[in-house]
Amino acid sequence: MSISPARTLAFDILMRVERESSYAAELLHAESAAHLSRQDHALATELVMGVVRWRSRLDHYIGQVSSQKLAKLDLEVLTALRMGAYQIAALTRIPARASIYESVELVKRARKRSSASFVNAVLRRVAERKIALAMNEIAHSSEELAASLAHPQWLVNRWIREYGLTAARSICEFGQQVPATAIRLRTPEAEATLIAEGIELAPGAILGSARRVQRGDVTAIAAFRNGEVTIQDEGSQLVAALVGQGTRMLDCCAAPGGKTRALADRNPAAKIVAVELHPHRARLLRHLQAGSASGRIQIASADARDLPFVVQFDRILADVPCSGTGTLARNPEIKWRLQESDLADLHERQCAILRSAASHLEPGGRLVYSSCSLEPEENERVVETILQENNALRIHDCRIELERLLTSGELISPTPKDLTRGPFLRTLPGVHPCDGFFAAIVEKS
Repeated sequence: MSISPARTLAFDILMRVERESSYAAELLHAESAAHLSRQDHALATELVMGVVRWRSRLDHYIGQVSSQKLAKLDLEVLTALRMGAYQIAALTRIPARASIYESVELVKRARKRSSASFVNAVLRRVAERKIALAMNEIAHSSEELAASLAHPQWLVNRWIREYGLTAARSICEFGQQVPATAIRLRTPEAEATLIAEGIELAPGAILGSARRVQRGDVTAIAAFRNGEVTIQDEGSQLVAALVGQGTRMLDCCAAPGGKTRALADRNPAAKIVAVELHPHRARLLRHLQAGSASGRIQIASADARDLPFVVQFDRILADVPCSGTGTLARNPEIKWRLQESDLADLHERQCAILRSAASHLEPGGRLVYSSCSLEPEENERVVETILQENNALRIHDCRIELERLLTSGELISPTPKDLTRGPFLRTLPGVHPCDGFFAAIVEKS
């Protein structure tokens, strides 16, 4: 009996995630996954994302019954064990014997035939223990929270210190679940088109213009391929809304382009420069933006830390590269790669981008600095650093703009007070119904 295509793809993706620091979500939507049926693709997605989300807890279960230390196992063997353990613990409709058999076959396929009997024995012991991946355990400490919800201890410690135990638990729980698919409708007709194609939609949880997909595959619909609909977290949509109205706009770190499109749609008369560091991503951005704004978007491949312009802009978005700790539900591999020491390097890079962006802000203009990180080194401390350096810059309270969005009907929930921390936008996964975003509005006198 051959290995199922779903498990074969899942195994190969998990190997690349570990060996090449690839992103699981990107690989699941790559050309190599296009041959799978919808059912097989759904199973591959469940296996890949489930294993990465629950990695430390799966390793704990495996380690309890393994005769060998996990650190000494070949990656191929450990990956097959994780896949088997996840299916036994979480996919109860799949018989344990099938999960065990295919895990053994994956090891043989990976040319680790000598480990086949070991994998078989370990997974049988795992199955005998009737393990489960439940989230209803009460965690009274950071250690219990990190162990039960499969997050690194150092991250949990930081979140408890910064946001409290209750919020930290919500963040971790959110990260272990499949996040909602939020979309932005770029044309008035797009919603009717989606409904006619069988896509079941619900209202947005934060923005009146957003929708949430309840059932159906939006990516298979022509309206998505034509750019009438974009998949974009509501927190990300909200950041773009804070930029406001302008005529000469700059998006400093533009790829993959969701916020660039949002800026163009909200400012139909504006000229927009979208900057991307990596040439291949700039080319992709150019392709995605083709025809979407009638030539109003200029794509430039450049380093945002040293922008090659002399022109000034009245609106700037600096949505900086960051750790991504606010997006762990979508990118769970981040939590296993990130080290606390990385935050200092990210802080310096982000300061350089904000410093460069601010130098191109015209007097009276507005700059929105944002990230999808939960860490203060990448957020408040970056803004504080640049304000100390440049006394022409000042903070504009985000609550003022959120009140404006609330009055206009764009913001529907929660209240501006609940979306802010001091003068800054601050969404927390699980506490708010979206990814974790930070935003600061900076003005120049």
